[in-house]
Amino acid sequence: MERILEVQNIEKYYGNKSNLTKAIAGISFNVDKGEFVGIMGASGSGKTTLLNCISTIDRVTCRSYSCESRRHYKVKRKQIK
Repeated sequence: MERILEVQNIEKYYGNKSNLTKAIAGISFNVDKGEFVGIMGASGSGKTTLLNCISTIDRVTCRSYSCESRRHYKVKRKQIK
């Protein structure tokens, strides 16, 4: 089946080294053409942050994802400010 979304171990941090908040911790999944995907979790668990990163509203802190074979981000952990 044709893969339309691939998310590989993405993480998102807010703040700086002295006050770092991890919003997303190592999320990986794939979505194939024709699949329906639901995102569930408790309030404050990172659902909206994940969707914002996938839709390019926000940037991931490390790792990468691609949509329809176009790579969007590939960031190394050492680039965290």
